[in-house]
Amino acid sequence: MKQKSSLTIDDARRIGAAAAAAAQQLGIAMTIAIVDDGGHLLWLERLDARVSTLSVAISKAKSSALMRAPTAALEQRIATSPQLLALESIPLQGGLPILVDGDCVGAIGVSGGTGEQDEAVGHAGLTRL
Repeated sequence: MKQKSSLTIDDARRIGAAAAAAAQQLGIAMTIAIVDDGGHLLWLERLDARVSTLSVAISKAKSSALMRAPTAALEQRIATSPQLLALESIPLQGGLPILVDGDCVGAIGVSGGTGEQDEAVGHAGLTRL
């Protein structure tokens, strides 16, 4: 049986710190959430962002972890299959799975900028894995 890696709090802190640094370089107030592979919150930082970004960042991370895919993929699929809106997922860019050896061990969700900015900040965080 294959052993699956897991995301530690130290991993989450490192990923989150890199994402926060990228958000600060862009000068954008964002919220960054990191969840485990079951979508449970491990780490959260709100960088003077609007309060609405809290639930959106967490939902993006949770959606990405449970789908094992970027939330942008769901955003694209909804264009042709609007019934997917019934899912309890956030179909907006900014949720990215955290992969180790091909396995999803969690996800990062970012909210506060445009979809492209949120995703770029998420990718910056993933460079610290």
